[in-house]
Amino acid sequence: MGKLIINSMTKDQSDQNLAPTPPPPPPASSGGANHNRQRRTFQTGRVTPPTNAAGVRLTAMVKSHQKPGPSFARFREEEKKLKVAVIGGLEEIGRNCTMFEYGEDIILVDLGLQFPEEDMPGIDYIIPNMGYLKGKEKNVRGVIITPPHYDHIAGIPHLIPMLGYPPIYGLPLTNAIIKKRQEDYKGLRPLSLHNVGLNDKLALGSFEVEFFHLNHNIPDSMGVIIKTPEGIIVHTGDWKFDYQPTGEPPADLQKIAKIGSEGVLALFSDSTNASQPGHQISESEIGVNLEDLIAKAPGRIIIGTFASLLTRIKQIIEVSEKLGKVVALGGFSIKSNVEIAKELGYMKFNPKTLVDMRHLDNYPHNKIVVICTGAQGEKNASLMRIANGEHREIKLVPGDTVVFSSSVIPGNERMVQRLKDTIFRKGAEVVHHQMMDVHAGGHAKAEDVKLMIRLLNPKYFVPIHGNHFLLRYNGKIAESMGYKKENVFIADNGQVMEFVKGTGVLTKTKIPSDYVFVDGLGVSDETNIVLRDRQVLAEDGMVVIIATVDSKTGKLINNPDIISRGFVFLKEHKELIEDLRHRVKKMVTDSDPLSWADTNNIKNKLRDNVGQFLFTKTEKRPMILPVIIEV
Repeated sequence: MGKLIINSMTKDQSDQNLAPTPPPPPPASSGGANHNRQRRTFQTGRVTPPTNAAGVRLTAMVKSHQKPGPSFARFREEEKKLKVAVIGGLEEIGRNCTMFEYGEDIILVDLGLQFPEEDMPGIDYIIPNMGYLKGKEKNVRGVIITPPHYDHIAGIPHLIPMLGYPPIYGLPLTNAIIKKRQEDYKGLRPLSLHNVGLNDKLALGSFEVEFFHLNHNIPDSMGVIIKTPEGIIVHTGDWKFDYQPTGEPPADLQKIAKIGSEGVLALFSDSTNASQPGHQISESEIGVNLEDLIAKAPGRIIIGTFASLLTRIKQIIEVSEKLGKVVALGGFSIKSNVEIAKELGYMKFNPKTLVDMRHLDNYPHNKIVVICTGAQGEKNASLMRIANGEHREIKLVPGDTVVFSSSVIPGNERMVQRLKDTIFRKGAEVVHHQMMDVHAGGHAKAEDVKLMIRLLNPKYFVPIHGNHFLLRYNGKIAESMGYKKENVFIADNGQVMEFVKGTGVLTKTKIPSDYVFVDGLGVSDETNIVLRDRQVLAEDGMVVIIATVDSKTGKLINNPDIISRGFVFLKEHKELIEDLRHRVKKMVTDSDPLSWADTNNIKNKLRDNVGQFLFTKTEKRPMILPVIIEV
């Protein structure tokens, strides 16, 4: 991959240096984060740096002002085109991954997961399909991570080894969360993690990559500027504009406008909340409402949110400390993320504010705040276990207030409704964002998208990060601002976009983007066969037929046994079962008595004929499992 240059530090040193002290916020007039930080240039070319007499590689820092803008003339050839394909995130919320390819150079933005849907029993989560990159692993110059949410980073442990461990670039908090999560996956090589700053540049083959600060619901969120031989591409990641954020500066509007003045070929923009009118609410407003809620709560207050929603968690801890209350964290991921954020200086609070959940009985109920995972109704998360009375340290009692400080991910509505029902049955109160502003989305609404388009003025607009209907809403925003339909690319997962000489085309070519399932410890794109079997079992059940035959003649020795699970209740369908048993005896008896027992042939005949018979009688298609015992 080449040598990474970081202010004359080697890569190995940079891997260990994941906890720099964050710089102080810039003056209000700066318009962005890290205004006074030194600009650095990262290079990952294929040329080995020179060595001195002792054999030590020499590195040098190249400041951006020493050279004019990049020249891509050496990369442009007639047959080369910039190819872009969103491998995941265009037909769902999650599984975010975008591929940029020019000649023999490839970069990826994000490697996330998607949570399983209700018709995917037994599946833990779904990750992007790297089938197109098989055989091209050596061309992957780097992976860039936008925010450190699981839908952007959780595919890394499974996919990075497949890609040959390319370097990963992210802001310090992002990399620290990735590194911590990687500890759960034993036996893998250490990741090649590299901290970047918002004023840094990366030279990744024929791509030059820069960054700009955007608001989200976690401190380290950034947009990505990809300068290619065919033009400038901007990828927003998850974003919103927040003019009064908490714990971070506002989005860097000056830098965004500057990028726009250079000419942007295409903007790839988050679609999650684009269907909603107006501007996204500010985190500072949420802080005021949460303080009022926590101050007036008659008993314990239990707040469910995402483990990676660190901006919200920071506000809750600070408000609780201000009101003289203690905070207990529920869930390993929340504890881990808070610890990382505190080490990096993103959170500052009195250590006595945080208490172990086992010691909550030592405090009055009206002095207790619990922050936990599970606001999406996940069955093993802390909030669900608290509601069901399965948590070791805390049980719901009348007087408790449970706050859902997050929006519901599409597909989780039923689970969240059941969770709320359970909480109310235990005598607790429920507060959610539809009742009062206890949650601000981390994604841009329609007016925010319009401002981003005006600042960047891209030639092509590409909605990403959302279901198809959300992409359509996002596309309509651009069209309402005068964009022609042919300049708004509403793509499907894997659909290739080509850019050459300033012109873009949404082709009909598709690269592999099918689901890759993570099921237990296994990862496979063939799990759809297993998933189909599980769906059949869940819908129509199974019928097991056990027949004992003579191994030489195939003659039936005993009456066949019929076992049913999830199909029909045997005691209430004795006539059907006896009819089935009679047919099985006839099918086995009709086998050629002069030849040896062809068990495979008998199994196939039973599977086909029994399946057809049962469908005719019941209009159900249970899974048929014939078992032939030879004696």
